[in-house]
Order: sequence, then structure tokens, then C-alpha cells
Amino acid sequence: MRAFALSVLMMFLAGCVTQAERAARVQRDVDDMIRVYGPGCERLGFKPDSDPWRDCVLRMSTKDSLERRDFTTTSCVESRGFLHCSTF
Repeated sequence: MRAFALSVLMMFLAGCVTQAERAARVQRDVDDMIRVYGPGCERLGFKPDSDPWRDCVLRMSTKDSLERRDFTTTSCVESRGFLHCSTF
């Protein structure tokens, strides 16, 4: 019973992430992708901060994630008209 209560509490607290924290996490992920894949895309001939360069960064990141089998699972729960999704 305690394990169940603890897991419910953890799920509740996981939903308390603010929009600003989510935006900061996404920005950190983007900065990491640019730091890791940006120089490679420049060496491939793409001009930095152009749309083709950004596309190259995204493609290389996606390719790397798929090769590492970095898959995630998303589950969604609807309650009283609100939809809450969690990605693991």
C-alpha cells in the first residue's frame, strides 16, 4: 500500500514541472544538438544558422538517436476534458 501511495505521489509531483522549466530543458537539448552536430554540418558545407544547416543538425541528431536505439514512450491520460501526456 505504501508503494502505491508513493508511486501516486511521484506521478503527481512529476506533473508539477512548470512551462518555464520545460522550455529551459528544450533549450538545453537544442544547445547540446548544436554543440555536437553543428561543426559536422559546417564541415559538410552548410552555412551556420541557415535552414539547411538546422535541417542537417536535426537529421544527424535523429540518426544518432536511432542508432543508439534511444526510444521513448509517451502515454496520455484524459480526465474531465484535460489531457496529460508523459514521456519516458
